[in-house]
Amino acid sequence: MPPPPRTRRWPRIGTIVMVVIWGWILVRLAPHLGAVFGIESGGELSPSFEATTLDGRPVSSESLRGRVVLVNVWATWCPPCRIEMPLLEAMYQRHRERGLVVLGLSVDTKPADSVRAFLEERKITYPVAIVGDPVIDALGGVTGYPTSFLIDREGRIRHRALGPLAMASFEPAVRRALGP
Repeated sequence: MPPPPRTRRWPRIGTIVMVVIWGWILVRLAPHLGAVFGIESGGELSPSFEATTLDGRPVSSESLRGRVVLVNVWATWCPPCRIEMPLLEAMYQRHRERGLVVLGLSVDTKPADSVRAFLEERKITYPVAIVGDPVIDALGGVTGYPTSFLIDREGRIRHRALGPLAMASFEPAVRRALGP
């Protein structure tokens, strides 16, 4: 008696959904893992930008040259941004004496006084500017909030990552960039 014909088995919909979800997660986590292990994700971009912080001080890519800069693009209406802010502040306090600048770039359309009150309520002391598309475009754009960029002393983006995990994954990268 001949064996029964083989039927082709198609993956179940649940399997396909899980593969897609895991693929999405891995794509999102890759920049974070790269920062931890020293694999750069910033490309060759050396952004050129200018802004004015909420306290009226001008800040530019040129004025920051020679320092390690962690740029964080955020908004007051963004829950993950709110989660990340205390971690940013702690990183700033830990490393500012060694040359780290944390620069918050708010994309809010609210009045500056509203953003200032938001920051004061959370005891955020690093410089923050409200910016528009030209500054965001100079950084290479963002696809979501928060997005963080680690810029080396020569002004080149070394790492970029989306999401509030950036502070945990950027800690080793910041230490490497600051040097011994």
